[in-house]
Amino acid sequence: MKKSIWLVRTTLTLIVITAILACSTPKPSPAPSPPIAPPAPATGEFEVPREFRAAWVATVANIDWPSKPGLTTEEQKAEALLILDSAAILNLNAIIFQVRPQCDALYESELEPWSYYLTGAQGMPPVPFYDPLEFWVEESHKRGIELHAWFNPYRAHHPKGERNETSIAATRPELVREVDNGYLWMDPTMAGTQNHSFDVIMDVVKRYDIDGVHFDDYFFPYGSGEFPDDRSWEGYQNAGGTMSREDWRRHHVNVFVERVYKGIKAEKPWVKFGISPFGIWRPGNPPSIMGYDQYAKLYADAKLWLNEGWVDYWTPQLYWPTRQIPQSFPVLLGWWKGQNTHDRNLWPGIFTSRIKDEAGANERFSQIMITRGMVPDGPGVVHFSMKALQKNYGGFADILLAGPYKQRALVPPSPWLDNEAPAAPLVELDLSDGNANIHWLHEDKSDVHAWIVYMQRGDNWYYEILTSEHLTLSVPLTLRSESEEEMEMPETLDRVAVTALDRLGNESSKTYISVR
Repeated sequence: MKKSIWLVRTTLTLIVITAILACSTPKPSPAPSPPIAPPAPATGEFEVPREFRAAWVATVANIDWPSKPGLTTEEQKAEALLILDSAAILNLNAIIFQVRPQCDALYESELEPWSYYLTGAQGMPPVPFYDPLEFWVEESHKRGIELHAWFNPYRAHHPKGERNETSIAATRPELVREVDNGYLWMDPTMAGTQNHSFDVIMDVVKRYDIDGVHFDDYFFPYGSGEFPDDRSWEGYQNAGGTMSREDWRRHHVNVFVERVYKGIKAEKPWVKFGISPFGIWRPGNPPSIMGYDQYAKLYADAKLWLNEGWVDYWTPQLYWPTRQIPQSFPVLLGWWKGQNTHDRNLWPGIFTSRIKDEAGANERFSQIMITRGMVPDGPGVVHFSMKALQKNYGGFADILLAGPYKQRALVPPSPWLDNEAPAAPLVELDLSDGNANIHWLHEDKSDVHAWIVYMQRGDNWYYEILTSEHLTLSVPLTLRSESEEEMEMPETLDRVAVTALDRLGNESSKTYISVR
């Protein structure tokens, strides 16, 4: 059965599989990884590859989920499961799920109203009731996928939404300002704004088993007009403030970013904090780069946050092609790498949804490979957005499955948070009916987030990544080709090893057992 699952995964396209999944029961258990070449003699033991493979799931304007407001609970759950099953098939290992698109909530909250994008009426819970974030966390973890909660810290209203008396514009009008094109924004320079957003984020950190907190590039809004913060600016000046207005705005954003990072670490040190800023810090950095100036217009000193180590992973939105010289993907990636003075994880965002044809798909494939080359220790990318992967834009999902995402990978570790590996598991093996039955136990199950089972068959290595609930695995002693035309000798299992993996990706030493 394990082998047949693997064959389906590696021979069918994502579109076909997704169609099958739409009318079948989800299978959260991971499938076996295909064989890989053994390590060169100088490298010692084989290790499972490390790479962050994530996708944004945007809920604002119903970009990715749910497909429209007001679906039934069962319809919402079915769409969520289809996304997560597709992510598992593609060997993704993280989802960045937007839980707060506009001072609202896609989870049960006493601080903000239920989202319009969920139920079609701001403030109305789903019927029958369920907690979407709890559901997404649980179902992601069943599939060995991290769930990062994505917040917009200051947006109060999006013109594609609706608002009523439950909106923060009605309940806290002193914090909210009207900006361009029908948007409402909380004033980032006000203590009330920062306290409210901080409380919302920490409420989720405390109550949900999330793996990360994520911000995108919306601090002050994009737009042509001056942000209407005259009242708070005059108050600052009257109190004797000496900063320029631009520095004063940036200062308040900086203070908030640092506060969020330290607040998360004080509550749950293992919850990662990531930011995906606009991909250009300032034009001329590096010299060939031209474009939008987020430092001057969004008042986002993103370089400072990375330089200070106020993040655990950094996802600049590098949404431009490799050969677009004024905004070249590798040139910008190299510049951000040079700013990564605290060696945080650097996982750029790529614009998968912009793919229109095979050439666009090949460009994103190149960006993945460039990132692997430029960030060899723990590479990764985040795809915007999941819809493009599900719909296989330009055949990109097929390219991923046939190439860079053919095998499963572990999320790279965050050693500044925790670099102490769990103890090795205790492993037993028995043989029966042509199978090797592997069993394992651990002295401290609370320190185990996942298991890795290694299998060596001659010169080939196989592995499976299993969630912590698994304590046994049965594999055939001999693998035979299913093609009558192939005359290769069958692969016989020579030895197995099991390791324990903690929440932050630290792996124990291997416990080996010889099969022969």
